[in-house]
Amino acid sequence: MPFDRSPPRSRPPSLRNATGDARRSGRAIAPVAGVLLLAITVVLAGGVVTVALGAPAEPVEPAPTTSLSLSAIDDRITVTHRGGDALNASELDVRVSVDGEPLARQPPVPFFSAAGFRPGPTGAFNAASDDDWRVGESASFRVAGTNDPVLEPGRTVVVDISADGRPVATLEAVVNSA
Repeated sequence: MPFDRSPPRSRPPSLRNATGDARRSGRAIAPVAGVLLLAITVVLAGGVVTVALGAPAEPVEPAPTTSLSLSAIDDRITVTHRGGDALNASELDVRVSVDGEPLARQPPVPFFSAAGFRPGPTGAFNAASDDDWRVGESASFRVAGTNDPVLEPGRTVVVDISADGRPVATLEAVVNSA
């Protein structure tokens, strides 16, 4: 018999076991499970977004409408209420800058004595005053020489006033001497 030098034929593995059932592989389950997990994630994320966007927002109360003016003479800053809504002094936040640089210590309105300021502010800035700041009333405070930067003639002062976190006015004046 002649000798056959060809490589042995390989047979494909049987797709059926001895009972004729298809072989079960865990590989077919993994993609299905992944798709199901992705679908659940999308549905849950959609529900969260719907709840977040569909929730009624609390109405935002508008800032008071007022007309204020500013004067700065020597170390005294005076703000006059010229018109519009009354302001509640206990809700005010006052921020002062001199030539673009914020004061190291800001006035804690209302107050009577505070670091960086001379005691005894007037009007709505004084803790002993009536809380309502009305048209025609002025409020002032004096910046102490220990605060920085110092108020000097010719420098520009900017005062930002907000009520309960809502901006009311940004005022600007040049410091004058008495």
